[in-house]
Amino acid sequence: MGGMFNVITIIDLGISNIKSITRGFVTQGFQVRVTADPEEVYTADSLVLPGVGAFPKAMEVLNVKGLVEKIRAYARSGRPLIGICLGMQLLFSSSNEHMVTDGLALISGNVTRFPPDRPVPHMGWNEVQIVEESILFEGIPDRSDFYFVHSYYAEPDNINEIAGYSDHFGRFTAVVQKGNIFGTQFHPEKSQNNGLKLLNNFACLTEH
Repeated sequence: MGGMFNVITIIDLGISNIKSITRGFVTQGFQVRVTADPEEVYTADSLVLPGVGAFPKAMEVLNVKGLVEKIRAYARSGRPLIGICLGMQLLFSSSNEHMVTDGLALISGNVTRFPPDRPVPHMGWNEVQIVEESILFEGIPDRSDFYFVHSYYAEPDNINEIAGYSDHFGRFTAVVQKGNIFGTQFHPEKSQNNGLKLLNNFACLTEH
């Protein structure tokens, strides 16, 4: 169960339904703060960047709310940060969704659309193959199923920052990890017990 001292801060972009993520942490005993306040984001114990929708709109919101530099400074501090779905994509240098848009550039690489021969969106349950040992997957069997909904995927420049793959008529990056920065293309909060276990593993990082 969650520790009482670690508050999970979830960034509220106003464009995502974050009730299920909030519930995923709260049901396991963690305290959650949902905020778009730059100072609260910067001073967080653990930071979650969720996202549903389009990359350019999400980056516009982060810029307007003054969150871009605060998230970058937070990431440099060494405290744990996880991006979920679009939130993971926002961690990257850029995306070509609709137009080329700069991202948070915490992980070097680009976000691109699945090729025309693959149906989009990639939606539903799919297994994740773990290729780099990750504390996120402690106690979760390799090739467990997680829930995906996306038409774009991230391509890290450094393959060592890919912690897991999934397959949608061809392999794509499903999990990234770069030091204290994590990302999942799938939705752990919609992935039943294994997803909740992953959220729990993330939430406990500051207590290690």
